Amino acid sequence: MTKSSKDIQLVELKDMIIQLNTTIKMLNDTISRQQAENDNLKAELAWFRQKMFGSSSERRTDDIAGQLSLFGETVEEEKPVELIEPEIVVPAKKSRKKRPTLAEQFKDIPTRQVIAGTLTDEDKLCSLCSAQMLPIGTEVIRSEIVYTPPKLERIEYIATTYACPECKDTEEPQFIKDNGVPALLAGSYVSPSLLAHIAYQKFGLYIPLNRQEKDFLQLNTPITRASMAKWIINCGMEYLQPMYDYFHRELLKRRFLMMDETPTQVLKEDGRRAETKSYFWVIRTGEDELNPIILYNYTPTRAGENIKKFLKGIAPGFYFMTDGYRGYNKLKEANRCCCWAHVRRYLLEAIPKGMEKDYSNPAVQGVLYCNKLFEYERTYKEKKLSYKQIEKRRLKDQKPVIEGFLSWLKQVNPGSNGKLKKAITYINNYQEYLQTYLEDGRCSLSDNLSENAIRPVTIGRKNWLFSDTAEGAKANALYLTIVEMAKTYNLNLYEYLKFLFEHRPNKDMSDEEFENLAPWNEHVQELCK
Repeated sequence: MTKSSKDIQLVELKDMIIQLNTTIKMLNDTISRQQAENDNLKAELAWFRQKMFGSSSERRTDDIAGQLSLFGETVEEEKPVELIEPEIVVPAKKSRKKRPTLAEQFKDIPTRQVIAGTLTDEDKLCSLCSAQMLPIGTEVIRSEIVYTPPKLERIEYIATTYACPECKDTEEPQFIKDNGVPALLAGSYVSPSLLAHIAYQKFGLYIPLNRQEKDFLQLNTPITRASMAKWIINCGMEYLQPMYDYFHRELLKRRFLMMDETPTQVLKEDGRRAETKSYFWVIRTGEDELNPIILYNYTPTRAGENIKKFLKGIAPGFYFMTDGYRGYNKLKEANRCCCWAHVRRYLLEAIPKGMEKDYSNPAVQGVLYCNKLFEYERTYKEKKLSYKQIEKRRLKDQKPVIEGFLSWLKQVNPGSNGKLKKAITYINNYQEYLQTYLEDGRCSLSDNLSENAIRPVTIGRKNWLFSDTAEGAKANALYLTIVEMAKTYNLNLYEYLKFLFEHRPNKDMSDEEFENLAPWNEHVQELCK
């Protein structure tokens, strides 16, 4: 039977509808997939924005609500652990600190007084009898800070030659010349004060040499960045390296150390491309109640052998706080400690947006366990406990929390949360090292001190961008060491740099002489405040 044209059209329309429905379904699937990708990208963007522009503090104000019940519930499910509450003394409400007056704020600035002389003789005539008024008293009516631009001064040292008057007419006339103190660098016009200023600008304020060159031109002085770089490297190696080596020897005597590293870039290094990563390391003493020491070290690679080389000669059995980088495992003689701040950070990053107060979320629960440990640490510091007391309190207070945390960890199912999986993997990999700090009250709970110490390198890197040569990178490590040591002891950075260049530490000095130049020395403290 021949189909009519209407039947044919109907079949064609049905086919078209089927095709359209298929297309619509494909488009809907595509839209759903792209929407999911868009949501993931938004979440990643929000995370990166938080990392770049958000508050650097990880402390939360909502840590306490629900926290104790969380510990009780999770621990009872598998292994009952009795949690011992700290004897927290609630501090009295702090009164607001009185704002200092201008005179108190600027008491160290030289002050001179100026008489306000705006009245004319005619203004000072009495309005009643026209007699000339006489001064009867004064008062300070206002003050202002006046800026005096810096200035450079060129000094010529005159050498005087002396001759013996009795021998001047003999065959061997006698002469002697007073040449004074040798130049900081032979054949150079750089002085201790000039180099201290340049170094302070670069390593204290992170101002690169090309900008300093422009500043000197404003003072009508053409000091090139090439000259400044040469002075920094040569004087660093000659005068700061011996001081650095002394600090290094002192550090190797200590039993509590921390270490961290960050990448840098060196343009001209034999056998390496300009874009290849090199590394700055910071190693510092821990919270052992002795004089803090902070050292920076440059290496072309991140290899663990660099760590072994730097700590060669240290007695075995010291406590070594680091992050999770496996290169630190090369140091077999260390009691390795791992950082609880890193654990907390991994868990914080695993909390989905908008679920920060959802105490049923595993990542939030993990953060609360970490918060409890840091809470105890704050309590110990507020009470000013000795390290022996801290050791006992940690075993009593914190060990049960850690046991509960590890018991809870076994039950966590991260599901599709990739960041939570990453956090759990990190914790499982370093579980042993996360408990080492319980062995001694001088061990730290976190690696925050060394992370804070590495920050000047990252700030400097943003401003300097790179080092031109390996020698320049090594010099940077020397100056960063001196500057950060001065900061640690609340010294004036410029004054301490100038002090060292004036006293010129050298490799022939004894450790007792180096001690007299160290930032913790009482005499240095008086001179460089």
